[in-house]
Amino acid sequence: MDATEEIVVVGAGPTGLWLAAELRLQGVPVTVLEARTERDPHSKALTVHPRTVEILGMRGLADAFVDAGFPLPTGHFGALDTRLDFRVLDTPYPFTLFLPQARTEELLEAHALARGARILRGHRVTGLVQGPESVRVEVAGPAGGYTVEARYVVGCDGTRSAVREAAGIGFPGTDASLWGWLGDVVADLTPVGGPVSRFGPEGGVMAVPMPGGLTRFVGVTPEDRGAAHPGELTLAEMRSRVVRVLGSDCSVREPHWLSRFGNATRQADAYRAGRVLLAGDAAHMHFPTGGVGLNVGFQDATNLGWKLAAEVKGTAEEGLLDSYHRERHPVGARLLASTRAQTALMAAWSVETQALRDHLSAAIAEQPSFARGLAEQLAALDVSYPPVSPAHPLTGTRAPDLPFADGTSLFALMREGRHVLLDLTGGSRAAGTDRPVPGGTRRHALRPAGREDAWGDIGTALIRPDGHVGWVGE
Repeated sequence: MDATEEIVVVGAGPTGLWLAAELRLQGVPVTVLEARTERDPHSKALTVHPRTVEILGMRGLADAFVDAGFPLPTGHFGALDTRLDFRVLDTPYPFTLFLPQARTEELLEAHALARGARILRGHRVTGLVQGPESVRVEVAGPAGGYTVEARYVVGCDGTRSAVREAAGIGFPGTDASLWGWLGDVVADLTPVGGPVSRFGPEGGVMAVPMPGGLTRFVGVTPEDRGAAHPGELTLAEMRSRVVRVLGSDCSVREPHWLSRFGNATRQADAYRAGRVLLAGDAAHMHFPTGGVGLNVGFQDATNLGWKLAAEVKGTAEEGLLDSYHRERHPVGARLLASTRAQTALMAAWSVETQALRDHLSAAIAEQPSFARGLAEQLAALDVSYPPVSPAHPLTGTRAPDLPFADGTSLFALMREGRHVLLDLTGGSRAAGTDRPVPGGTRRHALRPAGREDAWGDIGTALIRPDGHVGWVGE
């Protein structure tokens, strides 16, 4: 069977599902090909960070996700004893949302389907060939092999991405030298006083409650060092590590999922190769410190969706699609540097590295500006895309949810996925007359209420569909 599609997204994880929904929001047909026949019941990720919840809020979805999860006002950097306080951040969502990935994917799939995305499960991509006007995708489906001709293909198919390999995109980095472990089990935390995070010379263990009466134990211990995969985790191994670190086995029993994960760290050297693009774990892999992986992939998709849609519809300015790599590759590189630093803190077993943990923990507790900077980094509220030429300092930054005197706010204006042109003089100026304004831009002329920062001193601003500032008029 041969078929023709506008966009083919490979992978129905959080990144692929959100990208499909964003493309449909822009009116572009999209088909998602997923090798699994059903959603994975296990949840690798458990946290949704503030910037991701903001993006959901821009599309009118934040309440549904918050209602399904549990907001936590703090987060951690490298599992340090002093936690980061998100309540000081300039966001309507000052928390980490505890929400297992299985539920996140369920909500995202429902949203993508409601938008009109086509999701095919049990369809595994086996290869692709690029042409001047399209990409020929080879697929193994339930009824046999077939090909799809697509204008663009986006690989959201994980660290072992078939799309990345078929496109010949390099994935340089370092191999694993340390193996973390996790277990979703039935347990009794009473002997150690409830939910736990403990890191010391014997290793580190975190324990958090999960839906269905389960507890997730996740940890790393000195014997987990080594380049070779240590094999499948057993309940006995996990129990011995929990006892060593916590002093009790917490009556762990009835394992529902046991797994290991390494600290191999890699990044695609290009997020675009012709008509093939990468997002999420297909573009970057790392030790899952701080729970950032799902969130960065989600934000990759938000940056890419409107740009790829504009390219397909013929409305993109020159170089717009190439800006995806230019803007998101540095974010990925920074992510890898952060996760490496956090991994070093989590695997701090010597006297010297234990002292480093204590020193940084004290700095977070005693230096509010340092703590806030780390919180903004973890929450992805500090992500900025530097302009290619000198511009106003707000250009490329994330736009906050500006409140207006009529009771509306910026995020509410962005639900249709269009550019938003703000005349912050309240209509006293001809907004944007000397700047490019994309077709279909929504215009809003009201002064922001209660802002005493840089947003109170500008005349006009164009906000991109991904919530970043396109340009600013004095």
